[in-house]
Parts: sequence; C-alpha cells; structure tokens
Amino acid sequence: MYSMAQRTYDKLWNEAEDSLEKLINEEHCDEPFEHGYDRHANFHIVATFYVRYLQIMRNVEQCYNQLVQPQKRQLLRCLLDGVMGRLLELKQEMLQLQCTEYYFMDDILEDFKLTPQDLDVPIPRYIINERKQILQGRQKHLSALLDGLKPRVNQNMGEQVSMSLEEAVRLVQLVERARQGRLSMNNEHMQKERKWDKESNGVVEMDRVVAAQRIQKVWRGFCQRRKMQKQKEKELVFLGMVSPVEQTLKNTSLLIDESLEAQRCDVQIAHEQELVNEMEAIKDKIKKIEGLGIKENMQDQIRQWFVECWDITGAFPDYPTENDGGSAAIIAEKTLNELKEELVPPDLDPKKKGKKKIDEKKNTKDKDKKDKGDKGAKNEGEGWKMPPSNFLPNITEGHKTYNEVWKHRDELMSFHQMFDVELIRKIKRKEVESEIRVQVDNLMREELIKLQIVVDRQTAKGKTKKRKGKQKKGGKKTRKEIDLTPNRTIESLYEELVLQGVLVQPHRIQFADLIGEYSYLGTALQETGTEPVPSLFDLHQQVKLCVILPLGSPTVHEKAPLVRSLLLVGPQGVGKKSLVHAICMETGANLFNLSAVNIKDKYPGKAGLQMLLHLVFKVARKMQPSVVWIDDAEKTFRKKVPKEEKELDPQWLKKGLPKMLTFVKPGERVLIVGTSPVPYEAVVKPMCKAYEKILQVPRPDYASRLALWRSFICNKGGVITPALDLNSLGVLSDGYTPGHIVQSVQAVLSKRRLKLQLHCPLVAEEFVRELLKMRQVSHEEDEKLKAWLKKTPLGIKRVNLLENEEEERRKTKEKEKNKKGKKKNI
Repeated sequence: MYSMAQRTYDKLWNEAEDSLEKLINEEHCDEPFEHGYDRHANFHIVATFYVRYLQIMRNVEQCYNQLVQPQKRQLLRCLLDGVMGRLLELKQEMLQLQCTEYYFMDDILEDFKLTPQDLDVPIPRYIINERKQILQGRQKHLSALLDGLKPRVNQNMGEQVSMSLEEAVRLVQLVERARQGRLSMNNEHMQKERKWDKESNGVVEMDRVVAAQRIQKVWRGFCQRRKMQKQKEKELVFLGMVSPVEQTLKNTSLLIDESLEAQRCDVQIAHEQELVNEMEAIKDKIKKIEGLGIKENMQDQIRQWFVECWDITGAFPDYPTENDGGSAAIIAEKTLNELKEELVPPDLDPKKKGKKKIDEKKNTKDKDKKDKGDKGAKNEGEGWKMPPSNFLPNITEGHKTYNEVWKHRDELMSFHQMFDVELIRKIKRKEVESEIRVQVDNLMREELIKLQIVVDRQTAKGKTKKRKGKQKKGGKKTRKEIDLTPNRTIESLYEELVLQGVLVQPHRIQFADLIGEYSYLGTALQETGTEPVPSLFDLHQQVKLCVILPLGSPTVHEKAPLVRSLLLVGPQGVGKKSLVHAICMETGANLFNLSAVNIKDKYPGKAGLQMLLHLVFKVARKMQPSVVWIDDAEKTFRKKVPKEEKELDPQWLKKGLPKMLTFVKPGERVLIVGTSPVPYEAVVKPMCKAYEKILQVPRPDYASRLALWRSFICNKGGVITPALDLNSLGVLSDGYTPGHIVQSVQAVLSKRRLKLQLHCPLVAEEFVRELLKMRQVSHEEDEKLKAWLKKTPLGIKRVNLLENEEEERRKTKEKEKNKKGKKKNI
C-alpha cells in the first residue's frame, strides 16, 4: 500500500533531485572558474561539489533501500551508481590538486552547517541484500569444505562401553540411594548444630511478626537505596558528567526493525521478479503484433534514403557499419539541405571553395594571436576548468527521466506499489525496434550491393575490396592470457584453493565495528604550514570510497578511476588486517591469502607458483568481487632476503604480480591488497609499481583512543563508573595502537574481575599496568615511515608542490619589500 513511509521517501527523493538539478546546471557551465590557477581556491570548489554530492548519495541510497516500486528502484539505482562514480572522480581531482590521499574540509563543514558525521561515506546496502542468497550458498559450501579439513577424533577414543537396560537402571538406583542417604545425614547434622548453638548462646526464639517486620525494614531500605542510586546515575548521564553504559543485548525495537527490513527486502525481490516476467511477456506481444509493421516501415525509410542519395549525388551511399549505429544513424528528421551538406563533399561545391580560403586565412591569424598570448594566459586568468566526467551524462539522463515520468505523477491509487505497464511498453518497444533493426540492416546491405552491381559492377567490386583491406589494417594485436586449466571447472578450482588454505574465510568484522574519530585540527595545521597526520576516520572514508564502492558496483568499477592494487602501511596492531576482513564482509568478496607464510611448500617451483597465480586470478575473476591479500608485502621487494626467510621464498611475487595486474580490466572487480608494518625495508620503485595506491594507517589520536577505551571496555562487559578516569587513559595511551588497547582490556577484564565490579569498580591504574608491559611505537619508526612515504611517487609530487609554493611566497615578499624600499627613497 502507498503508505506514509513511501510518501515520505518520495519527498526525500524529490528534495535530492532538486539539489541534483542545481549541481548539474553548475557542472554543465563551460566557463572557467574565476580563481584562475589558484590551487587552494580550486580545491575548495571541488571539495564543495564533493560534499554536496555526498549528501545526495546518502538520500538516494536511503530511498533506494526503502521504496518498493520496482521501476522507481531501477531509476534510483542508475542515479545512485552515477553519484557514486562522480564522487570517485571528484576525489581523484582533489588528489591531483593536493597530491595527497587525505584532505581536510573543516571550512566547508562550517559553510554548510554540517557535522563531521555528515562526511561519513554510506555503504550501499544493496551490495549485500541483492546477493544474499548467493552469499549464503557460498558460505555453506565454504564452511562444509572447512569442516572436512578439521582433525577427526580417534574412533577408539569415542567408543562407549555397551550396557544392558537392567544394569543401567540398577546403577542409577545405587547412585540415587547414596545421594539421598548423604542428604538425610547432612540435614540431621545441621539440626543438631543449630540446637547446640541456641543452648550454648542462650538465644530466645523471636516472634514471627517481629521477625517479619525486621526483614521488611531491611529489604525496603535496600530497595530505596538502590532506587536513589539509579536516579543519581540517570541525572549524571543527563548532565553529561558520566557516559551511559552500553547494552550488549539488542532492544526489542531493533529486533522489530530487522524483521521489517527483511519483509521489505522480500517484497522488493518479489516485485522485481514480477516485473521481469511481465517485461518478457509484453516484449513477446509487441513482437507478434507490431513486429511486421516496424520492419516494413524501416525498409521503406532506408529505400527512400537510397533514392534521395541517388537524386542528390548520382551514386548510392556507403551503408553504416554496426559500430557506427547501422540504419539508426541514417533515419533521422533532416531537411534536404542537411542531407546535401552531408552527402556532397565541400571540394565539389564551387560556392564553398571561396569560403574555405577565407576561413583558412582567418584561422591562421587567430592561431598566431593565440600563440602569442599563450605565454601569459595563465597569469591573465584564463581560469581552471573541471575535467570531463564519465558519470555526469548518466546522472543528467536519470534526472531528465525523473522530471518527465515521476515528478508530477499521482500515486495515491497505487496501493500495492506494483509496476506500470505503459512504461514497460515504451521501453520494450525500443528494444524490439533495435533487434529488428539489426535484421533489417543485414537485408538492406545485401539489397544495396545488388543495386550497385546493377548500376556499375566494376566500381562495386573495387569498393568492396577496399573495405575489406581497411578493416584488416584497422585490427590490432592484443595480448591474451594463456589458460593453464582449460578442462577444469571453476567449482573444482574453488575447492582446491580452499583445501590448500589459499581461499580463507574472512572474519566477521564490519566498518561499524571499526572506531575512529574525526580530526578537528587538520585545516588549522595546514594553514600554519605543518602536515597534519590523518585520523582513523579519514582512513575509513578513503577505504570506503576507493575500495568498497567500486567492488560493490560493477558500473562504478567499469567507468571510475581504476584501482587494481592497494597497500596499507602502518605499525603492528594498528588495524590493517581488520580493514582487509571488513572490506570482504561489506562487499561479500572472496578472500585469497597469498602471504609467504601461508603458501609455503604448497605449490613448489616456478611452475607451481605460476599455476597458483593462474588459479587464484581465474577463480577471482569468475567469482567477483574478490580480494587477494598479501601480508608482510615488504618481504617481496627487499634487496636481500634474510637467511631465516629463504625457505619461504617471499620474492616469488616480484615478477608475477605486475604481470597479472595487466590482465585485470575495468569491470573485473578484483583487488590486490598488501599490508606492511615496515615498508621502508623494501625498495621503493618496484613496490610502488606493484601497488598503485598507498594508504597510511595512522595510530589513533586522543579522541579515537578515548572512543576505543570506552567501546572495548563496554563490549567486554565492563562498567564505566566515575572511578574509571577515561581521560587519563586516553592521554597515557599515546604511542600505543588499538591492538595494545585490546590486549590490555582482555588481560584486565577476566571473569573473576567482572564479578568483583559491584564491590570494587574499575580503575585506570589496572589498564596502565598492562600497557607498561607492552612496547609502544617509537618516534624513530614514525619518522622512518614518514620519510618512506615522501619517497613514493605521490609523496614526491607533494614535496615539490609545497616547495614551489614556498618559493612563490618568498618571491612575492621580496617584490613587496623592493616596492616599499623604492617608495622610501622617493
């Protein structure tokens, strides 16, 4: 039924389309920006576009997830993919302007009155929801294969001694009688002790009413004190003086939301399936009823075109090929003058010969003027233009269809939100026309050849020969990959990789479990001239943009800037492996572990390693999306391998990995992810060739450490009270990683310590003692990592950019000083 919720999301869609219309109008403006080639001003413009597109993406994704009408969802899906691709293009443009993967937009947040949470990139829920059945089947198959690898228990150990029913009953009776005897003896002994205590102490038995009153007083006092304590805690939480205790159990409201979401997904799938069935039926009807009429009309139009060309030029034209569009490029509403301009060459027209000479003279004069002015064009303020986009035409087309079809549509009577038959007919009629056009083109090409033979056989033969020769010259040789397993199925290769331990099951880690706070000092530090360290929040946003969105959407991966390999660098325990597993969980990707330790002695020799790479990439491309993980990536690119690691042979990927990257094309959602705690031990150039994008995984700052302590303690079952000083923990844990914080929390919060929390609350000293036992990240390691990042291609660009800006500032200051000195002399 067209409920209030559907109406609400229709309004949200309308608001998103209004803001999208403003953005499209600004993007289609061909005039350069007023700021010229000022890098900071141009970055501010691109970042503003990015923030606005991000808000639109959040609204469109929410509408796509909530609406039920299948045709609306198709349009929303196209818009969502287009906006996601545009975000990636803007991110790439910001990278070109700033020469860094991380950027800070505090001033833009102030302008739009947004919070840092508004910069969080939402992960589209359709990535998992639309592949739920496939992922569940794959998970069952993988778990079954992994269960077969577990060590079996010895059958002799599991054997039980056989026993008859009478013997078993007799054994149970003996045990029960012994238990009852012990119980009766204990009761008699307790009664005797009580009597002896009363006689020795002289205790007088109390009246039952008086005893009950005393018990009631104690119990009522205890209840009242507990009630007052709860009221005090609520008051402190309300005032913001104490953080609330996080509940591990789900509320009933959350459970209701999950059930409603599951029901909505079922309704969406059912409606889409009905739409597919109806589209096929309508297409068959159009073919049967209108197919012959469409075919005859096309043939008549093409024959008329033959006749008009013969009348104008005295010869039959060349028929367009399939790549040029076939007869679709011919049949258009054109006047006779337009046809003459297309068919008659300008060299034969005497009127145009004189015009050509005049135009050539004008063009040469204009070129001379432009060449003279090109030297000072940048300084005069020609301006900077936004580069062309691959996704903007899709966005504009989707916005146009929304305005034409859905904007002013009244759906109050569409109770069940089913599909619209008229819209299906329009779409399917175009598909039928395109299919019939292919058949008509083949027939009319043969008819044209026959007409040319009748008119002039020799010229017709010469033209056909020339065409064949041109087509041969245009062909290019492409490098093909050799298939080493042509006779094996993908299922058998999949099972082999699982049994060998190469294809592993990712841990259940999602991005919601990864904690990181926004860096509030990034823009302020950049203004002072210091390079700010990115926060964990910034890292998570970059991984979502560059990895999860392309892996989750085939259309985005095909047209967006291609990222085939990624390198995560940072000290141990900072969360690199957790990021890899979170990527696989959020996209439903297969995880292939090609670390040197994991594949030791599994595929020996060069032939075996070549076969391993072939198997991994063949299965990865057939079962997309896929992530190929290489831990300790620096070992592959070391100058000398240590003696301890020669058995692992870590350098076997040095030559094979770049070759396999060349076969990964746009649209093939395969990503190679390397993790390295010490990348400065490797040679820079070959490592940067293998990994196209490098992201630094930083240590947590104060805000992130505070959030990590609070989250880990609450998840472990600890209670945060005023006795636990989290601020001191956040300060004292500077230099430690999230892995260190997790280890300290696990060491302190044992089962016994959790039981003692009511009488002995948690104190910061307990966690600090455990932290002192661990080795924190030294300042030298940080400096080595920073120096190595500056040697990467992007780091070199960044250093050169900052040096050029400093030189320009110094020159401007010298000019100002010289001007002031001249004025004083005058």
